[in-house]
Amino acid sequence: MNVIVSNENKDVLTNLDIDLIKTIDGEFTPEEIAAQFPPNFYYNKMVLDITSIKGYEKINVIQELSLLIDMSKVVLFLNDSEVVNSPTYLSQLVSMGIYNFTKSVDAVKFLIDNPNTYKDVASYHQLNNVASQPFKASQGMDDVEDTRLRVIGFKNVTNGAGATTLVYMLKKQLEKAYGVIAVEINKNDFVYLNDKSLQSSTDLSSFINSNQKSEVILVDLNDFDGEELCTEVVYLIEPGLIKLNKLIRRDNMIFEKLKGKKIVLNRSVLSSKDVSDFESESNSKIFFNIPNLDDKKDYQKVLEDFLIEMDFKRFKPSNSGKGKNIFSIFK
Repeated sequence: MNVIVSNENKDVLTNLDIDLIKTIDGEFTPEEIAAQFPPNFYYNKMVLDITSIKGYEKINVIQELSLLIDMSKVVLFLNDSEVVNSPTYLSQLVSMGIYNFTKSVDAVKFLIDNPNTYKDVASYHQLNNVASQPFKASQGMDDVEDTRLRVIGFKNVTNGAGATTLVYMLKKQLEKAYGVIAVEINKNDFVYLNDKSLQSSTDLSSFINSNQKSEVILVDLNDFDGEELCTEVVYLIEPGLIKLNKLIRRDNMIFEKLKGKKIVLNRSVLSSKDVSDFESESNSKIFFNIPNLDDKKDYQKVLEDFLIEMDFKRFKPSNSGKGKNIFSIFK
């Protein structure tokens, strides 16, 4: 069942042939809209008349709304305002992860059943236009992310720590809200995952230069020493006894070398106490603890938590009130 929030376009939207559970009419602040649809109120999609948002022509008002409700469930019905239809405004919508917007009432029903992905709206995204990046901390919007390309490398520290499969699963999770590409360097293991969108390359620098319009590039670095080409690198350790002993015998200074780097335990069976003991014994700091996961699933809550910790702001933290304890999944 769906909901409609309408104002100036009420007459048009009421004729939509969709299943409805609730409709409200009028002009509302973002807080008032969010209050009408609390987290425990389930609905499939919200058809949102942009004129029902008080101050909608100011893009920071839309940004405020995006922090209060799940915009992936919204079909935004635009009006004929020059501001709303300007390239800058539309680019800013895409930057916030708002992909389903239209001026056509016929397209509304289509978007309910066939929501856009980033690829469908990438042409609106002005990645190299400073005007498309208005939400900076200096402007009082600390919780809005930079839109510059992020190149995130994944490096196995223990042998076979799962970088290839993790990159694949993170790509599936990220593409729900971002324009993301995954690439492996100097290997062809991606072929066994039967996903034709996964890519292989022997030249990471050229690959990055050829994909500047992406928002995120996930890189399975394998044995390639290309960390300096990445904006950030995740170092994976599978914390099994044999794997750790082999690692220490191979390089007993490894944790000293990893000091200050982003260390992630992968395929881990460690509890939060075990992780604390691990940190104490290795004199290291663990960024995140990822358990064994089913790689056939398209959604993994723990990976969403990991992406939130990685500062992907289009994923919203849980409102459970437990705070941001990254190991709370084991409690």
